[in-house]
Amino acid sequence: MIDLRSDTVTQPTAAMREAMMNAPLGDDVFGDDPAVNALQERIAQITGKEAALFMPSGTQSNLCALMAHCERGDEYIVGQNAHTYRYEGGGAAVLGSIQPQPLAQNAQGEMALADITAAIKPIDCHFARTRLLALENTWNGHVMSQDYLAQATGLARRHGLATHLDGARLFNAAVAQAEGEPVTASVRRIVDHFDSVSVCFSKGLGAPVGSALCGSRELIAKALRWRKVLGGGLRQSGVLAAAALHALDHHVERLADDHALAQRLSQGLQGIAGLSVRSAQTNIVFVDVADGRGPALLEALKDQGVLATGLIGLRFVTHLNVDAAGIDHALACIRQFMQTQSPDAVQGLTRSGVY
Repeated sequence: MIDLRSDTVTQPTAAMREAMMNAPLGDDVFGDDPAVNALQERIAQITGKEAALFMPSGTQSNLCALMAHCERGDEYIVGQNAHTYRYEGGGAAVLGSIQPQPLAQNAQGEMALADITAAIKPIDCHFARTRLLALENTWNGHVMSQDYLAQATGLARRHGLATHLDGARLFNAAVAQAEGEPVTASVRRIVDHFDSVSVCFSKGLGAPVGSALCGSRELIAKALRWRKVLGGGLRQSGVLAAAALHALDHHVERLADDHALAQRLSQGLQGIAGLSVRSAQTNIVFVDVADGRGPALLEALKDQGVLATGLIGLRFVTHLNVDAAGIDHALACIRQFMQTQSPDAVQGLTRSGVY
């Protein structure tokens, strides 16, 4: 099976499993798990923040960040299609009583600076208090430019807002912008714009579980309390932290391989009638399929051992469990389908319930 649904499907490597087996353990709720403490110190150092907190998931990491930055009745500005707003169950509103102010985004995930300015509420009892600007990088695989990050976060600071980065794929963005320098330097260039950042270990980095929230000591102290309230306190979680530490040591530079595979897929799709590549930055390729054949193509690929998703156009995500042979097989299956299945035939199959 060639699973291109997401980089979350990665399996721990043999070396990562060994690191997990050999991890020294304590009780993280008491603060004495050595592997967790080492991971938190390491990711705080990489991101240039004072402290970090290991979390079971990126959703919880983002939610703890929002609840640490904001109080009940506060508001955060966020993209209309950003993960924290659209795909995390409305947690900020449901559990934090924090009002989201979603704004339109362009194809790169950027909100217009004028829209951000207009959305900031005056200090008045009639309005929710605007406290935070949240951005996401990468966004649908797109890397936000340094100029935009500087302008958007600078605008927020001038209006007294804190800033949070959903950096689930932060290291993909950093690798894409490294330009021959150490990836850690590229990470710092991105993260220095923000008061806090959430980093995921279970996507391209290949760990089985976990994210980290990084920020000031004061912010992380607040987030620790909210993690407990949200049920995120773990005990001998060093087995998971060891996987994340292994990923930081061995799986960061190799993200460039995933990016190269995404380009291999994108280039192979060029010229196939009925398909258009919408975007192919970093490790995510979005494809539009003409004539309503997208759902049928997904089913045909599945029959040939290739998995992808089609929620907002066909999405293919490369990762450490995919190789060039897998990409070439996927391309061959796509070509065969598009060349042999006419729109009329596919519509008939869809109506009959075959797809």
